[in-house]
Amino acid sequence: MFYVTESYTFEDIIKKSRFISVIFPCTSDQVVLPQLKTLQAEHPHANHIAFAYRIKTNEGIIYRFHDAGEPTGTAGKPIFQYIEGKNIINALVVVIRYFGGVKLGAGGLTRAYGHMAKQVIDASTLQPYIEMTTLHFTLDYEKFQSFDYALKKVNGQIIEQVFAGQIHLTVTLPVEKQWDLESQFTPV
Repeated sequence: MFYVTESYTFEDIIKKSRFISVIFPCTSDQVVLPQLKTLQAEHPHANHIAFAYRIKTNEGIIYRFHDAGEPTGTAGKPIFQYIEGKNIINALVVVIRYFGGVKLGAGGLTRAYGHMAKQVIDASTLQPYIEMTTLHFTLDYEKFQSFDYALKKVNGQIIEQVFAGQIHLTVTLPVEKQWDLESQFTPV
């Protein structure tokens, strides 16, 4: 899986219609509506603002696509298919269309919206998605240095530490490295 860390924009003219595609990082579906409202305010004269998103949550992957008044299946779905085909998560792709006077037909619309999604995704920098987990440990002081070394070896980070009679730690690390750390130290 892959994700984007910043927004990218791509613009093209297809048979006299102006298309603008934008990709945004998006970690929850609550971010989508404000982003769409911002784009609608920036492009009040656009004929169509179609979109698709795919977000990884604790319950699984959620997605949605919208044709924005284009014939059913000709705008949102081609955008989504490209996001899904590239295995991208936590992203919102929006394609804005200013009608240029030439009707594209269902096939032409599908190709145009798919092309715009492809172009903006190809222009963006995709990062590999690494699923992280959070663990809690309680250690004696003399074990802290070896724990810290083992944690860095598995690309983990301490996100909270409390020093008392023992050290209480909350750490985050890649899921695939969890066993490497748990084989040396027992989580609470």
